[in-house]
Amino acid sequence: MAAYREHIAVSGMLGLGTGVVSTIVFGFTPVQGILVGWLTAIGGILPDLDSESGRPVREMFGLTAAVAPLIFIERILQWAHLPGDKETVMALFLAMYLGIKYGLASLVSMFSVHRGMFHSIPALLIAAEIAYLGYPRHEVRTKALMAAGVAIGFFSHLLLDEIYSVEWSGVRIKLKKSAGSAIKFFGEGLAGNAAAYALLLGLSFLTLHDAGIIGMPDAPARPMLRTTTAGPAADEHPVAIGESAPLPAFDGPVLPVESGAPQAGRLTGGASLR
Repeated sequence: MAAYREHIAVSGMLGLGTGVVSTIVFGFTPVQGILVGWLTAIGGILPDLDSESGRPVREMFGLTAAVAPLIFIERILQWAHLPGDKETVMALFLAMYLGIKYGLASLVSMFSVHRGMFHSIPALLIAAEIAYLGYPRHEVRTKALMAAGVAIGFFSHLLLDEIYSVEWSGVRIKLKKSAGSAIKFFGEGLAGNAAAYALLLGLSFLTLHDAGIIGMPDAPARPMLRTTTAGPAADEHPVAIGESAPLPAFDGPVLPVESGAPQAGRLTGGASLR
């Protein structure tokens, strides 16, 4: 298994490369290149959040607690309909920082198992989708870039762990017990697998909906009928079932009506004059 410093070194180099390529090749701004570089580096240490207690784990939770509010605070203000004044932002930032650094760290240490579902492809997708949904911009292209940076860093961690699971002894290759425990789709516990895939399913739906790939189910439309009146105006007035159709317009000449004399064609006393 690769050490913490090796993961930091590899993900840091990948972050530098990702930032440069995204700016020079794909035309993103230098600030966006710096951000995706940092997210790539952070993604490289995310799988070890389930490690045993120690200085690296404390550093990772401290870094995550500092970075996560910067990414999610605008979204949370919108979702909770909170004012965006400085006092509210500061209070929310501190609450998120303490909640992640101490509350989330305690929950992870209680329920997670090292090399469990944190080291898996579903966890990679979950981390990338959280970065996509939490990034405070509306451009899908920019949000996809940040998600890709997290995914690249996360996968570098899994790949490095698998590489270190291979033991070379001369020309012989021997696999350690940890082989296959990083790049996987399922863990050992049923509850962990169910929770991971349920979270992945929900986040995937939200991500695809945000990107405009899928939409919310629409309400069934009311069946429409058309009037049978001849003429071009007939097709311009659809009528729903249960409603009365509009009367057709009269296009004939308007005759003057003399005082005291009935107009030809009118009914007087129930009888026609024509």
